[in-house]
Amino acid sequence: MNLLLDTHTLIWWMADSPMLSATARAAISNRGNDVWVSSASAWEITTKYRIGKLAGVEPIINTLEEEILRENFRLLDIRFAHGCLAGSLRNDHRDPFDRMLIAQSLLDNLALVSNEALFDTFGVTRVW
Repeated sequence: MNLLLDTHTLIWWMADSPMLSATARAAISNRGNDVWVSSASAWEITTKYRIGKLAGVEPIINTLEEEILRENFRLLDIRFAHGCLAGSLRNDHRDPFDRMLIAQSLLDNLALVSNEALFDTFGVTRVW
């Protein structure tokens, strides 16, 4: 299975947080699955850290890419088609980071690992 980690899922995985569901933890740790992390998550983490909303990520903020690669996760760049779909999604959900993850999930056929039930309204496959 191809998985795309929502930003909070990535943070919780790296912190070994109990907030991560058992299903999500099992899917991510299954070496038969390809686990992807979007550039949008790097953008979200660094933005929210800079404005003081993610103080807990300080230990990894300067080595984020290395930490992701150490986990054997794959990096997912943002493509033009992702931007077009993210901007055109018909829904009132305003979070640009979530909209990008939804677009990437849909276009790249990736199951989105997230606790956000709202994502289901976009037709993504969600694992939680």
